[in-house]
Amino acid sequence: MSFALSLFAVFCPLQACAAEVGTADDAIALVKKAVSYLKENGPEKSFAAFNDSKGQFTNKDLYIFVINQKGKMVAHGMLPKIVDKDVLEMKDADGKFLFKDMLAATSKQANAWVYYKWPNPSTKSVDDKSTYLERVDEFVIGCGIYKK
Repeated sequence: MSFALSLFAVFCPLQACAAEVGTADDAIALVKKAVSYLKENGPEKSFAAFNDSKGQFTNKDLYIFVINQKGKMVAHGMLPKIVDKDVLEMKDADGKFLFKDMLAATSKQANAWVYYKWPNPSTKSVDDKSTYLERVDEFVIGCGIYKK
């Protein structure tokens, strides 16, 4: 079983099981808000805010996560267990390297969408997911949505 699938049990008790589902526009807006916050407040204060699962960087079933260029998860609004962990080798349900793909996509341009399969706490199945990403200096900020 992949690491991503084993995280499924951890997600469901959290806010991600909310009935309201975020849209692509919601995800973009949340990332842009996080980018501004990071630029204004610096990494330490920003990452603490992003890690708050009940804070201003969660909306409906959406949350912010941040990885650095080395593949370390430096903030995650829904899964604190993987903060400060190397996630570079993490794969989705189809065996795609999630975070390598995210870093590659944002190495060529400042923002991008990536697509993969991820456990959906609402449906209790592995569903298609899209994540909007923006690169800020050595960090990549993301927020994902499940495809309907």
